[in-house]
Amino acid sequence: MIIGVPKEVKDHESRVGVTPAGVKALVEAGHKVLVEQKAGALSAMPDDEYQQAGAEIVGSAHDVWRLADMVVKVKEPVETEYRHFREGLVLFTYLHLAPLEALTNALLEKKVTGIAYETVRDRSGALPLLTPMSEVAGRLSVQVGAEYLTKEHGGRGLLLGGVPGVPPGNVCIIGGGVVGTNAAKIALGMGAKVTLVDLNLNRLRELDDIFNGRLFTMASNSYNIERAVTEADLLIGGVLIPGAAAPKIVTTAMVHKMKKGAVIVDVAIDQGGCIETAHPTTHSNPSYDVNGVVHYCVTNMPAAVPNTSTLALTNATFPYVMKLAKMGAKAAIKEDKGIAEGVNTYDGVLTYGAVASAQNREWKSVADLV
Repeated sequence: MIIGVPKEVKDHESRVGVTPAGVKALVEAGHKVLVEQKAGALSAMPDDEYQQAGAEIVGSAHDVWRLADMVVKVKEPVETEYRHFREGLVLFTYLHLAPLEALTNALLEKKVTGIAYETVRDRSGALPLLTPMSEVAGRLSVQVGAEYLTKEHGGRGLLLGGVPGVPPGNVCIIGGGVVGTNAAKIALGMGAKVTLVDLNLNRLRELDDIFNGRLFTMASNSYNIERAVTEADLLIGGVLIPGAAAPKIVTTAMVHKMKKGAVIVDVAIDQGGCIETAHPTTHSNPSYDVNGVVHYCVTNMPAAVPNTSTLALTNATFPYVMKLAKMGAKAAIKEDKGIAEGVNTYDGVLTYGAVASAQNREWKSVADLV
């Protein structure tokens, strides 16, 4: 199989879909790998490392897409990349289709097999390709939030961990999954007072044990959420429904009751955001103000730390890349239920129910199509 690795073109996206180590393994297995010039440069993976691993360096994205049987990316294609789509192409990347009707239309029209990292499941039913970036984004959310709490960035001028004689800041985390757990680790490590809200009482019990009672836990209901949000200096949204649009847990009215200069980091923004006042931003223009509250809603947060993010992501994705290359997409989808769960579009048909629900479309199970 010919595997193509184009350079990411989303704003300030500096990760890359395959590392030199991955190239070496693919080439040793008999496959050909085309890497666009400087695709890995911002992840500290220069072209010469790819060449030494056996990749062919290609000068244009057009040629990578045109010649490849399977394109491996990091972020969902942007509009300028839609022209590269063609029938029979396999695209393996984050797709986040629920809020992106134009991308869904383009994939369906060109009959692209779109396999989304964020909906692939392992044997336990977990989301192994979403986990590493959720870990990065969760940890980074507190780091970013602490920076935006400074006066220079429009925040309250508050040091998150406080100092002797001055209390620490209040951090409210919505969601006790991978994002929320990793955010809590960093916030507690910085000395903040941390409250985490989740629907699942068993998960709250687990987190209480994990953090030895240092984490304040609250059952999720509108009363508790409003109370925690109103007290927060830093609010982190980390609610996920796999493949679907995120539910709006924090309302506009709640945001209007927050402290002036408080900061919101909505990590769920890839799926539309779990905070009603959130809308997607970029690394070039990352924040905006709503009623005196700073919002940071960058859709590709892990791109800020591309070396760590690329290595963490490809550790998880590469076994699937190798399996798809070895077996071909159709056979791999038939054989591996986890990969089948990842298929969002196939031969012009939408194949993921949560995306269909978000966009009010019809869909079919990929099992019925292969």
